[in-house]
Amino acid sequence: MDLLPFMPRPTVTHPGIVVADPPGYRPLQLDLHIPAGEGPFPVVFWVHGGGWMSGSRVWLPDSIAPFGFHQRLVDRGYAVADVDYRLGREISFPGQLDDVQAAIRWVRAYAGRFGLDADRFATLGESAGGQLAALAGLLGSGDTAVQAVVDWYGVSDFVALRGRDDPGDNVAMYLGGPLKTVTETARAASPVHRVHAGAPPFLAVHGTDDQVVPFAQSVALAEALRGVGVRCDLLAAEGGDHCFVGYADIGALIDAGIDFLDDVLK
Repeated sequence: MDLLPFMPRPTVTHPGIVVADPPGYRPLQLDLHIPAGEGPFPVVFWVHGGGWMSGSRVWLPDSIAPFGFHQRLVDRGYAVADVDYRLGREISFPGQLDDVQAAIRWVRAYAGRFGLDADRFATLGESAGGQLAALAGLLGSGDTAVQAVVDWYGVSDFVALRGRDDPGDNVAMYLGGPLKTVTETARAASPVHRVHAGAPPFLAVHGTDDQVVPFAQSVALAEALRGVGVRCDLLAAEGGDHCFVGYADIGALIDAGIDFLDDVLK
């Protein structure tokens, strides 16, 4: 495997913060990247992908890692919180969502200590992390609430993926069984089935030639959110496959997400 996604991130200011210690599991950590200055800074919670079976808070896809993801956000005045969550062989849904929400809750509790703005939180995730970022935005409230979501090519409707019912595949491991046997869990884990009029604004970014998560998944999410009166911008990465592979200017997609956050949070 290319080691580039695991290279040190020069923007990290507070690495390895333990935000939760679920009994019987590994402690869950978070890394904070904070801009220079006094703040208070809005916070973007980065939720990694990996099919719910791999990846960690220090990981970026090979296609995205060279484009300065963290540096672009920090340079624009955003703190970034890299979130860890338990993977599919450790726990099934909703354990992963619980972990993301634990990170949000911890950062909100200690926002003042780090010069962060607890009223301007956003989740941004890719692939499996996009699905979790979307659910965190839709289901958060009180100390787990977020005010914006950027979803990169996440699954929005597991029910529409019923053909993937092999008990050994990532989706089955994540949901606790084949899709044909876990219908209620599949619906509960599907952002498109959890939309409501009080949801925060969304930006969905998706490659039109994605061979892993169909582009139609983000179209369906945008339509569902707009149907209840919630803003959902849809940015099509023309010709892009999963992880934006094959798309020429991934840096521009990152910047488009920051522009969206500027619009809804600043």
